[in-house]
Amino acid sequence: MPELPEVETTRRGIRPLVAGQVVTALQVRNPRLRLPVPTDLAAAIVGERLAEVRRRAKYLLLDFPAGSVIIHLGMSGSLRVLAAGEAPGLHDHVDLVFGSQLLRLRDPRRFGLVVWQAGDALAHPWLSRLGPEPLGGAFDGAWLHRVTRGLRLPIKQALMDAQRVVGVGNIYASESLFRARIHPLTPAGEVGPRRCERLARAVRETLEMAIAAGGSTLRDFVGSDGRPGYFQQQYFVYGRAGAPCRVCGSPVERAVSGQRATFFCPRCQLR
Repeated sequence: MPELPEVETTRRGIRPLVAGQVVTALQVRNPRLRLPVPTDLAAAIVGERLAEVRRRAKYLLLDFPAGSVIIHLGMSGSLRVLAAGEAPGLHDHVDLVFGSQLLRLRDPRRFGLVVWQAGDALAHPWLSRLGPEPLGGAFDGAWLHRVTRGLRLPIKQALMDAQRVVGVGNIYASESLFRARIHPLTPAGEVGPRRCERLARAVRETLEMAIAAGGSTLRDFVGSDGRPGYFQQQYFVYGRAGAPCRVCGSPVERAVSGQRATFFCPRCQLR
């Protein structure tokens, strides 16, 4: 599933091309995504100027004068800016047309979302209760320490809880915990102030490096230019069970936590 770096990579790719442009048509070839594409979406956006392209957590927000189109890429979605005459493929479900170009949603598994929120997009139920952005000033070691006190939940699961911090999915939680030298199954409430500070810093560094690399492509993800991300080439632990740790040489181990595969080095990340 595209995580924060993949969504931010997409935002940075499409924003210069479509922000400030007027929507001239909406083409919905298959409305049956995770939720149906609203039947009145064209009435809300056709003829309107796209003011801004933002990201909140793993959601893209296309801001118009009366509201926002909220897009989630699901498990396999991608957004690309193409020439308006580009023929659609089997999995190309939604086009926002801006004159001579279009913004196309491709989603083979159809777990993505395209919905309309009138007024303030951040008031939508999906967005209104989210925690701070990990790349913003509100997220730091003190915040992480405060929101994990008393938790017996493993620190990796706490890090993936969007009410504590948004956008840190399975891949980047594993990688951040390795960089911070914290075992992923450590109870969150036992991670003290210094380790919380180290972990918050590792989260920021990991996400920034992933964005610089265009995100990760494990199956379907491509950026707005059609190219895959390559951060997976820099993984320390994720998906590397049995391979030698890049730091100490010990075999990387795999466990299951919260029904998700978890990867760690038993020597670098002592419990």
